Amino acid sequence: MRVSILTSSSILVLAVAATACSGGAAAIADSAGTLTPTDTTAVAAISCDTPLETRAANAPDQQPAFVGQTRACGVTSSSAFEVTVLTNALEFPWAVEPLANGDLLVTEKPGRLRIVSANGTVGEPITGVPAVAAKGQGGLLDVALSPTFDSDRTIYLSFSEPREGGNGTSVASAVLSADRRSLSDVRVILRTLPTYDGDKHFGSRLAFGPDGKLYITVGERSDTPMRRYVQRLDSHLGKIMRINPDGTVPDDNPFVGQEGALPEIWTLGHRNVQSAGFDDRGRLWEVEHGPRGGDELNLVERGKNYGWPEVTYGIEYSGRPVPNAVTARDGIEQPVYYWDPVIAPSGFQFYTGDAFPEWKGNIFVGGMKDKFLVRLVMQNDRVVGEEHLLADRGQRVRDVRQGPDGALYVVTDQAKGELWKIAPRP
Repeated sequence: MRVSILTSSSILVLAVAATACSGGAAAIADSAGTLTPTDTTAVAAISCDTPLETRAANAPDQQPAFVGQTRACGVTSSSAFEVTVLTNALEFPWAVEPLANGDLLVTEKPGRLRIVSANGTVGEPITGVPAVAAKGQGGLLDVALSPTFDSDRTIYLSFSEPREGGNGTSVASAVLSADRRSLSDVRVILRTLPTYDGDKHFGSRLAFGPDGKLYITVGERSDTPMRRYVQRLDSHLGKIMRINPDGTVPDDNPFVGQEGALPEIWTLGHRNVQSAGFDDRGRLWEVEHGPRGGDELNLVERGKNYGWPEVTYGIEYSGRPVPNAVTARDGIEQPVYYWDPVIAPSGFQFYTGDAFPEWKGNIFVGGMKDKFLVRLVMQNDRVVGEEHLLADRGQRVRDVRQGPDGALYVVTDQAKGELWKIAPRP
């Protein structure tokens, strides 16, 4: 087990409405997509001379829709913390789920589910995990505890399922045995449509809301022919779904009863959602991969359309424009924040713990491309500061979760993946 200490003497300076970071345009798109002056009096900003990101954008002609939508001011935490490497013996871990006793459930993409103890002991693979199609970005993905886990020991798994005619993202419920060695009563409660024999953009995260419903994110598989499904309501691709814990559909979902629509759909127009979670007000947020430019942070609202592939900040990997796409359109939601160049975000945690009072209300997001942990300072649902932590470790951050102790737990996307505990310096 390795421990390192990180400190900083820099202090955050908040200035209400008076100072905006120079990285954002002082404008907002109206319903026609035209930029008009923004009223900044309701948004706080962090006093700074330059934004944290100063590299050339992939799409330099694209302009943000409002102040602070991209290239927030760089900030530095004043909280001293230590990073403990609990283990470096995980194979491409994808998700970490803290347990009440301090232990952690961890998925490994090749298809293994393990428990890592609070002191870093790695348990044997838990038996009974469904078969996975471990190819490309597919495999065993997220794990979530039932809201009633303490009494029923039920967990939920998302995974790329091998199927006849093509694989697809599925979600299963299962009961963890009392000795925590096996799963029983494994039931697939959602299978996405259509199936597709590809290996990219499964993008599946699980999050239980305060309403007791299970929210499920699904990517769109990246290939241009598959994009047409993102805006279609007869497909799960590029959607966030909402179901009951038993897999049935809540009556108040937005598309229930609409002809041709899958009733479990909650929102549409997503590209490759890599994480989702709820804030202290019970609202759902998600982060998703854009194309070349335009990774997004979105506040998710019932029944709304988030644009892809018709509205995006970014370009194709080839360098060409996304066909027929614009950055704003009537009826399409704007991202709260976007990154250009991209960070390849994965993992999401709205921090509510007492271990780091300075971080309360901040959002933490993993960065896989540039290999750091992102801290976003939020004010009135806007990003007013951004910090990149742990970049010196040079590891792709796949997931970040808050434990019951207020510490942050991180897994890294590597063949010898690590599990970190970020806690206050003693």
